[in-house]
Amino acid sequence: MSTSPKDASPQDIEQAAGQAAGQAAGQARRLEREDTFEHETFSDLELSGRALHHKEFYRCTFQRGQLQESQWRGCKFEDCVFTGCDLTRARFEQAALRGVRFEGSKLMGIDWSGVSANPEVSYTDCQLRYASFVGLSLRKTAFLRCTAQEANFFDLDLTDADFAGTELTGSNFRGCVLTRTDFSRAVGLALDPARNRLKDTQVPLATAVGVAESLGMRVAALGTEPPPAAAPRSRRKR
Repeated sequence: MSTSPKDASPQDIEQAAGQAAGQAAGQARRLEREDTFEHETFSDLELSGRALHHKEFYRCTFQRGQLQESQWRGCKFEDCVFTGCDLTRARFEQAALRGVRFEGSKLMGIDWSGVSANPEVSYTDCQLRYASFVGLSLRKTAFLRCTAQEANFFDLDLTDADFAGTELTGSNFRGCVLTRTDFSRAVGLALDPARNRLKDTQVPLATAVGVAESLGMRVAALGTEPPPAAAPRSRRKR
């Protein structure tokens, strides 16, 4: 007969925690020793600062991993998911990302510029503060409900990308292709049309007002009637 969590004794809880820690340690040793993994779930890994180079992962899931400053040079990820992981300042030089999803994870301070060309990634409920994206094709990439304050987006193709619910205060967009990019539900977006290529780009009202004001225009308040035109002065007959 199994014991429910609320009925478990402190000894049972301690034993279960020890078993989980032992399993995570075993998985960490396998990650360092082996090169190819398929259809596996890695939970509660402690790999902060570890170098895991030239590994291949197919349809794998990483859960609640402590992976700060870990290094994944030359790794290949295909249809993988990182959920609830801390990857702060992790490094992905020459890593191939195909169908990779980051969900509810900390990705702060990561420079994504060194990943292999044309990555296929999505970010949902992630922390992307101080991240850097430079010189990549991120067409149709989803940045959903993320925190991306003070991030750099330079020389990117963001055609059809979606930033719904993402906080972008202090972030910089420069040299980007923003064709049909959807910022309509983003927060804190500042966009310079002179430094980016815009076409059918959707932006919030506050951003549109900021752009207009930067060009020297004054935007009338919404919902207010324009002042009546002054009546022309009649000329007196001499």
